[in-house]
Amino acid sequence: MLKPLKYKLKNGLRVIMIPQPESLTATAMVSVEAGSKYETKDINGLSHFLEHMCFKGTTKRPTALEITTELDGLGAQYNAFTSQESTSYYAKVKKDNFGEILDVVADMYVDPKFNAGEIEKERGVIIQELNMYEDMPMRRVQELFMQLVYGDQPAGWDIGGKKEIIKKLTRDDFLAYRKKHYVPQATIVTLSGKFDPKQTLKKIEKYFSVLKAGPKGKKLPVKESQAKPNELVHFKDVDQSHIVMGFRAFSAHDKRKYALQLLAEILGGGMSSRLFQKVRDELGAAYYVRCEPDLYTDHGLIAMSAGLDHGKIEPAIKATLGEFTRLKNEKVGDKDLKKAKEHLIGELFLSLEGSDEIAGFYAGQELLEAAGLKTPEEVAKKINAVTAAEIQAVAKEVFKDKNLNLAVIGPFKKRSFRRLLGV
Repeated sequence: MLKPLKYKLKNGLRVIMIPQPESLTATAMVSVEAGSKYETKDINGLSHFLEHMCFKGTTKRPTALEITTELDGLGAQYNAFTSQESTSYYAKVKKDNFGEILDVVADMYVDPKFNAGEIEKERGVIIQELNMYEDMPMRRVQELFMQLVYGDQPAGWDIGGKKEIIKKLTRDDFLAYRKKHYVPQATIVTLSGKFDPKQTLKKIEKYFSVLKAGPKGKKLPVKESQAKPNELVHFKDVDQSHIVMGFRAFSAHDKRKYALQLLAEILGGGMSSRLFQKVRDELGAAYYVRCEPDLYTDHGLIAMSAGLDHGKIEPAIKATLGEFTRLKNEKVGDKDLKKAKEHLIGELFLSLEGSDEIAGFYAGQELLEAAGLKTPEEVAKKINAVTAAEIQAVAKEVFKDKNLNLAVIGPFKKRSFRRLLGV
């Protein structure tokens, strides 16, 4: 893959271009360093709510219908997403219509109107979205896990916010938050696929130079504090128990992240992974079981998750704890290490087949990492350089009993699993 081209406008906005002359599509993505960790408790959920409002009208396109009709008429795929540390807006289209979607995405980002009537209508939509997630235990348990680990601080709050706060947010809240965080020096425009780099850069300068640089609001540093294993058991009358069990790790800036990725891969990265074999194939306890790292600018986690037979939740937890211990006590064999590397690298390349996926790959690096942009080939080289000793060292560092956390959703009103965690 070609090395990305990177530019900076006079107002500080960053531009990343990944031209792909043979691509049939092109993607325009605008990302900003603004997510739930930039919020205070009284506006929790505003980052996500604001993301919705950018689709609800601009001066040039006054209504949501005008925006979506234009994008649909171009045959575009489009969406936006909010995380703890960023928000991104994108559209992907066949290469001939790239100029048009760039105009739309830029307009949505630069000139949203935040019409009071639209805010009121969208408030109900957001609340229904939160209701939907409450009915998705496979997702909800991930949010509960973050609450368990980080408690009452931004890293532990739900990205979508709480309904009682969503009901109170005002237009002034949107304007104040946007002024504080949607500044050019915190904005990244990423373009991937078939387009003319010179002409596109001129358009970006035209669209985004109107953004005025100003002071950027900061996020509070994450407070790490844990003296013993923790659990959170949330009652819900469901047909399957969902668990997330894992440990505090380190940030996306840490050089050990490649060893951590391989550690997670060995545990739960595929159908031949250790947890898949133990929990699904041997115990017959789950349909899905996986393990993944979750790294941010100033903290990180590694956690397994599974949907389990209610009656087999304890054997599954015991088996998983056994695999954590095994990785601390034994080096991974050459054959297993080679397989893990090949699978992890293969998944990386397969995940980058679309122009939208490539744009997200580079935008994510720019948002989270401080060491510069790496091509997939360079990332693969880093992964291949990891040794079994480095993986074991990370396992010993991360898999500490006092940093263990377990979140459970299931039909358990008075059930505790603390004795399995050594508490």
